[in-house]
Amino acid sequence: MLDLVVRGGTVVTDAGAVQADVGICDGIIAEVAPSVGPGTRELDAAGRLVLPGGIDAHCHVDQKSSSGLMTADDFFTAGVSAACGGTTTILPFAAQHRGESLRAAVEAYHDRARPRAFVDYGFHLIVSDPTPVVLQEELPALVAGGCPSLKVYMTYDALRVTDRQMLAVFEAARAAHAIVMVHAENSDAVAWATERLLARNLTEPRHHPASRPAAAEGDATSRAIILAEMAGADVFIVHVSCRDALAPIAAARARGARVFAETCPQYLVLTAADMDHPGFEMARFICSPPLRTAADRDALWAALADGQLDLVSSDHAPYRLRDPRGKMAHGDRAPFTKIPNGMPGLELRLPLLYSEGVGTGRITLPQFVALTATNPARIYGLYPRKGTIAPGSDADLVLWDPGLTKVVSQARLHDGMDDSPFEGRRITGWPVTTVARGEVVWHTGTVSGQPGRGRFVARAPRPR
Repeated sequence: MLDLVVRGGTVVTDAGAVQADVGICDGIIAEVAPSVGPGTRELDAAGRLVLPGGIDAHCHVDQKSSSGLMTADDFFTAGVSAACGGTTTILPFAAQHRGESLRAAVEAYHDRARPRAFVDYGFHLIVSDPTPVVLQEELPALVAGGCPSLKVYMTYDALRVTDRQMLAVFEAARAAHAIVMVHAENSDAVAWATERLLARNLTEPRHHPASRPAAAEGDATSRAIILAEMAGADVFIVHVSCRDALAPIAAARARGARVFAETCPQYLVLTAADMDHPGFEMARFICSPPLRTAADRDALWAALADGQLDLVSSDHAPYRLRDPRGKMAHGDRAPFTKIPNGMPGLELRLPLLYSEGVGTGRITLPQFVALTATNPARIYGLYPRKGTIAPGSDADLVLWDPGLTKVVSQARLHDGMDDSPFEGRRITGWPVTTVARGEVVWHTGTVSGQPGRGRFVARAPRPR
């Protein structure tokens, strides 16, 4: 007898949809067929979509910023929030700060994640100090140990690398069969724009978007791609927010460059106009790159539809709005330069994309699955263990009610935040049941499972 059967639903993969049952045994999908045998437990999926569990390939969990602030979620609260939103695997960052060993940083994150993780996880490596030891000794060993992705920053003084350092990182990543994620903003251009705003005493949160112009993102994106091509490396441009960045990505892909890219829900549903109000409450919308124009938002949707963007990640970076250990670290009159950057989004990533994408006809249902599960699995070395519904894959499934409508309320979310930038937004399409490795962890409003049930998933190196 099967351990669990999901019966009578519409099974959706990136290839299409079919009416089928899903039989699960020992945490693995055993059968996908029009009818399977009985299970010890059965879930009625009639009228529901059965989707692969989401993979959030860009989130910040239990991470200390360069200024010493901790994010609001640890691996338990982040994992619960993810599962309640239909995500069963997360890929947060193990951040190296300057002067640190990259290997030691990863070990420290393992120590924090192992006893607390609620869903399966892996690590991207943030490299801020690319010494010869890091690149020639530590990086190859970490990639072989299941972390074949790393991230560099072109902005933020405590994290950014020079072009020469970035070339060295690209070269080392190519040799180790890893992919390099890049936060692409021209740091000098941002500093120049910021100085001029401060000189005019334009310091409120609503002026943050003007301090990080779209042209600075476009320039850095173009430069990162060129440097990656010089080194023969795979590059992934994270959190694309504007047309200025889309253009060099499309041009590079047209010439055959190995360039991948993502965007995030905040850039698809919010704009800088949402910040054009005085007062500290607008700090909830501060993230980098910042919110852009309605034209940029529409261009991102078009890029998702035509395949120029590969996936949608949350960039979950939770700093509590009214907390002196969060966005209010420097008080409620702090200039935008002193307010921690980042928005929460783990739990709402799939509902927002479904409601505003599938629900409006901007993207198809198979595209939704590809953007939220299958493409991140393929790009980051998890496929076919994760990201699809097929015999032999992990039994990570989401039963989705396409007609369920809710209004976002922070009080009903499960992260460690005190505020949501999406508060009051009406969303149609929600997960009602989440199955993670064969275990029902979210069902009709109830969370089940203990801290530490999530496992580290070693990922395969990049093919060449």
